Amino acid sequence: MTGPDEESNTSSKRLPSIHTSVDAPVDWSALTSYATEVMGRAYAPYSNYKVGVAGLVDDGRVVLGCNVENAAYGVALCAECGMVSALHATGGGRLIAVVCVDAQGAPLMPCGRCRQLLWENGGPDMQLMTPSGVKTMTEVLPDAFGAEDLER
Repeated sequence: MTGPDEESNTSSKRLPSIHTSVDAPVDWSALTSYATEVMGRAYAPYSNYKVGVAGLVDDGRVVLGCNVENAAYGVALCAECGMVSALHATGGGRLIAVVCVDAQGAPLMPCGRCRQLLWENGGPDMQLMTPSGVKTMTEVLPDAFGAEDLER
């Protein structure tokens, strides 16, 4: 068994940092490449609609996700769900930029449930590459419901 600082296999290797400060511009090309690469690992035997997503975390990490279908269609996992799980499993933090792509590597707009996940884990200023360009979460999910609404 390996220790906590050792890598047990290639799938657990930490991805290289593509961002070094909150003020540096986002490398959308690199994020799109990561999303496209992980899309190839999606499990979509029913719809054949593979999706990959890459998120840049405020500490420079890149977290990934791909969709995972299930014969019980309603319990399929969107790529963004896997990415948010990876975010928390690898130390948490805040998402600052996200790209979600289809099988051709073209940007996709996340579904409503995933927009809420992105809001919760990135906030109103998180940037999202969409089919019509980069938008903040405030633009993508105006009047969003958040944790502060639970306190009312």
